[in-house]
Amino acid sequence: MDRIQAMQVFARVVETGSFTRAAESFDLPKGSVTKLVQQLEERLKVRLLNRTTRRVTVTADGAAYYERTSRLLNDLDDIEASMSNAQANPSGRLRVDVGTSVARLIVIPALPGFFQRYPDIQLDLGVSDRPVDLIGDNVDCVIRGGELLEQSLVARRVGNMRLVTVASPEYLRRSGMPATPQDLENGQHTTVNYFSTRTGRPYPHVFERDGQSMEIWGRYRLSLNEANAHMAAVLAGMGVSQVALFGAASHLERGELVPVLPDWDRPAIPLHVVYPPNRHLSAKVRAFVEWAVELFARSEHVRG
Repeated sequence: MDRIQAMQVFARVVETGSFTRAAESFDLPKGSVTKLVQQLEERLKVRLLNRTTRRVTVTADGAAYYERTSRLLNDLDDIEASMSNAQANPSGRLRVDVGTSVARLIVIPALPGFFQRYPDIQLDLGVSDRPVDLIGDNVDCVIRGGELLEQSLVARRVGNMRLVTVASPEYLRRSGMPATPQDLENGQHTTVNYFSTRTGRPYPHVFERDGQSMEIWGRYRLSLNEANAHMAAVLAGMGVSQVALFGAASHLERGELVPVLPDWDRPAIPLHVVYPPNRHLSAKVRAFVEWAVELFARSEHVRG
């Protein structure tokens, strides 16, 4: 038995919660992964995992073993990286997840420059506004805006997503221009809301001025949970909403959207690149993170 490989396989089973996912990530048959874990348990003379037909859970001994071996495996990765050209020439498959509008308008247009710099990295880019389980889904890092709910992950702030309150000219011709945030809650106006895929609840429209802050929920007929669809609804004249400035800028320039309540600010949303702590030494992850920091620093509507 290759003890290092067995440790790596065991750690991946713990991280993904699945023998099948672990096997896929190593491009190994599921039977080989199962056998390696069994051999490791036999060598240690303890049960590391509890298996049922539906799920795999780690035992108390397994959790303690995982904690120590994950540190050892990280140290090994660091040693190999320092003794090779991995830092100068990162390579391998990298799985990244990005929100839809950030992917379409910021990340994807800049990828030719990323691949020119790192030609040996193969990028699997998941594009979705739904939160992902970095460990369970075997994702190396994500770029996300908003509150960080998982404190065990490593997060690096790359910018602030500025938002603007807008509506289409057609909507404003029908309903008029609101004079105050409270006008969005009367019978004359409607809003297009954005709801959380995690909770199912809509986010409020937030307005700040002269130290005063208020949350306006608005009267909505339509609420969405995907940024591109949300923007399309606002452009179609469905109501007033708050959208990312980097997504609205071109529509504002062409007159397809009009600023609403410009005397009221909308607090910016922090943008982070987030990754599991056990992958912080990976050369390919570090390369992508540093590239993302540079990319967002150049974007006038999201830089910090």
